[in-house]
Amino acid sequence: MDLKNSVVVITGGASGIGEAVARSLAAKGAKIVIGDMDAKGLEKVAGEIIAAGGQAAFARCNVTSDEEVANLMDLAIEKFGQINICVSSAGIIKDGLMINTDKDTGKVKKAMTTDQFKAVVDVNLVGSFITLREAAIRMVNNGYKGLLVPISSVNKVGQTGQLNYSSTKAAIALWPKIIVGEFQMRGIQNIRCVAIAPGYVGTPMVKGMNQEALSGILKGVHINRLIEPQEIADIIAFAAQNEAVDATCLEITGGLISSGLAK
Repeated sequence: MDLKNSVVVITGGASGIGEAVARSLAAKGAKIVIGDMDAKGLEKVAGEIIAAGGQAAFARCNVTSDEEVANLMDLAIEKFGQINICVSSAGIIKDGLMINTDKDTGKVKKAMTTDQFKAVVDVNLVGSFITLREAAIRMVNNGYKGLLVPISSVNKVGQTGQLNYSSTKAAIALWPKIIVGEFQMRGIQNIRCVAIAPGYVGTPMVKGMNQEALSGILKGVHINRLIEPQEIADIIAFAAQNEAVDATCLEITGGLISSGLAK
């Protein structure tokens, strides 16, 4: 796929990985449509892409809403005529142990609430499903050639304190093979699906964390640094441009050799 003039829809596009992907692909000539709950952040990112000579549009979007996600996809077609790449980058964390005990009594003093669990599943899993579904419907019906990119995590293997988050990321890691298998069954050859599974990413939140804790985290990373959001954008561009990359989940961890909390 030629990135120049391709149309890219990105959820979670106001910050973090989504923002980095939007800026990077715009610099390569793609037309960008971003959605997020942060309207001011969207306006800033889109405005700076346009100021730099790129093309961008945005809409506030709650990925758990069928209607709002559908509207975001329709905006891409209305503004730029097609959809070629869809990156479902919107996600949240609400970490905590399933049950936490008092160190003196051994009795349970706190537990992950059902709302904590459901909130992460709703955004990370259901929201990603809605996003990819709505993009795929329009890509199939209009014959747009392209790529679906769900965001997994190295914590798909399981991370204590992240029963909710890891559950969503483990599921998403399986999606490319299932989705592409379904496309193959129905003779849909114009759409690929590749998941990206980052390790520790250098978002402002992670870089701003307790530096001693961050240093401990990096001891388990072979390259001894965080993954930059730009590097994730680069691997998405690689997947888009290489048709043989399909039905798989690509890890980008910097050689993570011990488990930890991926953001």
